[in-house]
Amino acid sequence: MLSIAWAPLYAHPLPENHRFPMLKYELLPEQLLREGTVPESAFFVPQPPPEADIMRTHSADYYQRLRAGQLTRHEERATGFPWSAQLFEREVTILGGTLECARRALQSGVAFNIAGGTHHAFRDRGEGFCLLNDQATAADYLLATPAYNVRKVLIVDLDVHQGNGTAAIFQHEPRVFTFSMHGARNYPHRKEQSDLDLPLPDGTDDATYLALLHDTLPRLLEEQQPDFVFYLSGVDVLETDKLGHLTLSRAGCRLRDEFVLSLCHRHGLPVVVCMGGGYSPRIIDIVEAHANTFRVAADLWS
Repeated sequence: MLSIAWAPLYAHPLPENHRFPMLKYELLPEQLLREGTVPESAFFVPQPPPEADIMRTHSADYYQRLRAGQLTRHEERATGFPWSAQLFEREVTILGGTLECARRALQSGVAFNIAGGTHHAFRDRGEGFCLLNDQATAADYLLATPAYNVRKVLIVDLDVHQGNGTAAIFQHEPRVFTFSMHGARNYPHRKEQSDLDLPLPDGTDDATYLALLHDTLPRLLEEQQPDFVFYLSGVDVLETDKLGHLTLSRAGCRLRDEFVLSLCHRHGLPVVVCMGGGYSPRIIDIVEAHANTFRVAADLWS
C-alpha cells in the first residue's frame, strides 16, 4: 500500500482569481479514494518537523523572518503568496510530510507527498510559490542521520521549470546530484546550474521528451549509484498547461512516470514523489495527470 502525506491545510485559501490551483489538493485525494487506487488508510497527516531539521538547509535569519511574517514586500511578492500564519503552518507541514515520506520510503520503497516539490526555494529566500525547499531539506536530513546509511541522493526534477533553488542549495554538495529537465525559455529566467540540466525547446513532444529521458536516467543511476531518489513529477509539462510551453500528452506524462518509478523499483531504490506544478486551465487535466502518477506506483508496489 502506498503511503501518502496529506492534510486539509494543504488547500490554502488564496485571493480570488489567484493563478495557483489550490483546489487540486482537495480533488486529488478525493479522486484517488473514489476510484479505489488507494484506501483511506494510505493517507497520513504530517506534522511540522523540528526547527533544527529546517535550519540544516535554510538560513536561520530567513526561517525566523518567514515564521514571524517579517519578509519584505519584495520577498513576499517573489513567493507569489500573501503571507499569513496559516500559510506558514502549511509550508512547514508540507515540509514535514516530505521528511516523513523519506523515512517511510526507506521502509516500504516509495512514499508520496500530495504537495511538495518546492524547488524554487533557496537557502535564504523563497520564489515561485515555494517558501521552504522540502526535497532539499529531506535530502540533508537523510545524509545527516547515520542510521539511515544514505550516502548519495539523486534528485530527479521533471517539473517544466528548472529547480533553481535546489541546484543552488546543493551546488557544493557532492553527495546530492541534481538533475533538472525543463523548458529552456521558461521560468526562472535566470537559471542556476544543476549537476545536470537538460533545457528543452518550446513545443517538445512526447517522443522527443521520452527518448531524452530514456537515454539519460539509466546512465545517471549507473554513474551516480544513489542510495535514495527524490522525484518531482510536475504535470506542467502538459500541452494544456498555460505556463509550460511543452506539448506532452497526458499519456506521455504517464509514460514518463512509469519509466522513472519502474527504474527505482527495479533497482530497489527508495523514492519519495512530490507533485510539483500544474497550471492547466481545466482542473481535471491537472488532477488526472497527477492521479496517473499514483496509479503507476500503486501497480508497481502492490
